[in-house]
Amino acid sequence: MTLAAPLLDIPQAPVPAAGAAEWFRGADGARLRAALFQPPGEARGSVVVSPGRTEPIEKYYEVVGELQARGFVVLVHDWRGQGLSHRLLPDRLKGHALGFADFVADYHALLAHFESRLPGPWIALGHSMGGCLTTLALAHGEADRFAGAFLSAPMLGLQTPGRPKAAARALAWVMARLKGDDYILGQPGDPHGGPFEGNVLTHDPVRYARNIAQVKACPDLALGAGTWAWLDFAFTASAWLKTAPGVAAISIPVVVLGAAEEALVDNADQRAVVARMPQGSWTEVPGARHELFQETDDIRARVWAAFDTLAAEVVP
Repeated sequence: MTLAAPLLDIPQAPVPAAGAAEWFRGADGARLRAALFQPPGEARGSVVVSPGRTEPIEKYYEVVGELQARGFVVLVHDWRGQGLSHRLLPDRLKGHALGFADFVADYHALLAHFESRLPGPWIALGHSMGGCLTTLALAHGEADRFAGAFLSAPMLGLQTPGRPKAAARALAWVMARLKGDDYILGQPGDPHGGPFEGNVLTHDPVRYARNIAQVKACPDLALGAGTWAWLDFAFTASAWLKTAPGVAAISIPVVVLGAAEEALVDNADQRAVVARMPQGSWTEVPGARHELFQETDDIRARVWAAFDTLAAEVVP
């Protein structure tokens, strides 16, 4: 028996057709939210979409519709600590994490809960933090279940402007153990995203406004800045991916796109991790900022062309 979960529906972002959300249990019993969407005809396969930090299921409605039009069943989920899934701290605006093991276990639980409703072949699609966590899951044995993976600006390393990476990671490690629940440098950030001017996420003002409208319509979707413990998790996860044998054992095709105007994650670290994968490929998207799927139509066309090439290869 499944328990229905809500999906936000607003004029700027209506719920895609033939879809519904439900609750499922993470590895430790945490209540997590996911949504399953059916294509208009016979399914070609399935795509498991894993959003980035702060991103709820609702932000991917447009992507869901585009995947449905390509004939895919689409599964999208809220990671623990964001969206309507279980929050880790009493202050739900704090972006928190306790290492990456729980995330990987939640991903396994997600697949186990929905696998009977996901016709093969499967493609894993992840953005930013979701791309990092998808890679971690693949490296921990889930790669055998997928035909391929497509990662958008994955968080395989962080930029640390004005501070050497080694020093930033050491500071995060220390502060995570002293004040792990505190915001990084005490800055809570703007849970609604701030003005479009000066943003480092997208060149598209309409999509940017749409995403802000969703959070304002449902404040429970909002998430502020990360905590020291989250930052420590991010550094630890990306460091693990650079050396762990499991990454070199990911034998499926993995297509990774980096943004040419990236200001958050590190493209050099992306290249380094992808180079460890037997069938990994990395391409930089000209003129793009971090959120490739939220970008302008011309940039998104390049992103979808890369996805379609992968899909043609792994999904007959």
